[in-house]
Amino acid sequence: MTAPASVAEVQSRIAAIQARFPAPATAQRTDRGAAFAAALAGAQTTDGLGYVLDPNATPFTPGPSPVASTGPTQAAGGGVDVIAAAKRYLGVPYLWGGTDPNKGLDCSGFVQRVYADLGIDLPRVSRDQARAGTAVASLAQARPGDLIAFGSPVDHIGIYVGDNKMIVAPRRGDVVKIQEVYRTPTAIRRIIDTPAAGASTAPGGTPGPAAYAGLFRAAESRHGLPAGLLNAVAKHESGYNPNAVSPAGARGLMQFMPATARELGIDPMVPSQAIDGAARYLSSNLRRFGSVELAVAAYNAGPGAVARHNGVPPYAETRTYVQRVLGTLRGARA
Repeated sequence: MTAPASVAEVQSRIAAIQARFPAPATAQRTDRGAAFAAALAGAQTTDGLGYVLDPNATPFTPGPSPVASTGPTQAAGGGVDVIAAAKRYLGVPYLWGGTDPNKGLDCSGFVQRVYADLGIDLPRVSRDQARAGTAVASLAQARPGDLIAFGSPVDHIGIYVGDNKMIVAPRRGDVVKIQEVYRTPTAIRRIIDTPAAGASTAPGGTPGPAAYAGLFRAAESRHGLPAGLLNAVAKHESGYNPNAVSPAGARGLMQFMPATARELGIDPMVPSQAIDGAARYLSSNLRRFGSVELAVAAYNAGPGAVARHNGVPPYAETRTYVQRVLGTLRGARA
């Protein structure tokens, strides 16, 4: 009688038999399952605009964030930012009732989305959008960024680009695109005040306060700030220069240090983003300290310094800054 095999011998035989055959199907399924899980995890991300992407859809990929032109015939900010923001959606399909660029946009959904990217709230439908802002008398007086509406009552709307062209979500079966203004608008509305080429500038050839007036007003209204405060801060921070860089490294129209800009999630060199960031920062300090004077002091010296000194810090620079900003604000109210 043959002696029974030892445990070691049995395991050795099993290993030899397994070596003759491919890996079992369960291992293959595990690999496929891991791949599927990885793909699903990759699909359930945002597109940078806050939307969760459908794993079965081709995601919308926006172009670069709007960056203001500094060319000689265009004021930085204002309408230039509007057109840059609008061009990010070129190629998005038309969808009636659409407000999500991952699914599609209709004409008013597109307009609302573009201005929302710049921190400006517009009504949802075209007939209400065609009553926003201020009226422009004719297409000859329209500027880039103005809304141009069609129909009576209004049933279609786009954004004027210049040179008798508009960017618009046209119709079913089409995509967001730039096209000719093919008929006479029934309404033209200016949401952001943007001076025409050759309009007044601040000393040194930088855009004057009129270039940003609409953005200032919208941000002040949105964040509960006194009218004129953002203009006063911009005047004394950069002299309205969107490309200003201080020796200490503060950047842009509202002079943000890079670390503060990152905390606020803004590009300080883009006027629309800088203005909204400044409004949020001032509003936060206004709520914290309870006065415009201390909010302005915190903008210059930091909220920590205001808290430590229980008032305007005893720094000559900060005290002079507060006096100048508040003086400009009082002058605007006079």
